Amino acid sequence: MARIEIFEELASGQKGRALTQAVYRASRGGEFGKDYALRDQIRWACISVTSNIAEGFERGGDKEFLQFLSQAKGSCGEVRSQLYVALDEAYVTDAEFKAMKALAIETSRAIAGMMGYLTRSQLRGSKYRTTDKQPN
Repeated sequence: MARIEIFEELASGQKGRALTQAVYRASRGGEFGKDYALRDQIRWACISVTSNIAEGFERGGDKEFLQFLSQAKGSCGEVRSQLYVALDEAYVTDAEFKAMKALAIETSRAIAGMMGYLTRSQLRGSKYRTTDKQPN
């Protein structure tokens, strides 16, 4: 098993980062960019995904990490909910919506996988052995 040394190696964090990039691109201009409430809320939710993964990992304990992963997973659901608003308001195309929704679901599944792994493992320290590492 690979040993994760930094949060940037986590697949869940990498997927969350890709989701954030996609949302920022989509919400940069047009009517979406002018809808400050939705634009800011969906961006904050994306940032919450990656920030909670990072903060939980850096806290060093399995129980705290699980709590932060749970928050990150919840933020993935929030992003999906807000994507529906963006679709309904025609701020994004159907193709953009589907791509970002798929990224949000992939991120959520990666987080759930890490949560399951931590729950089943005997690891209780600041660094975790996992197969969640992305191949180079």
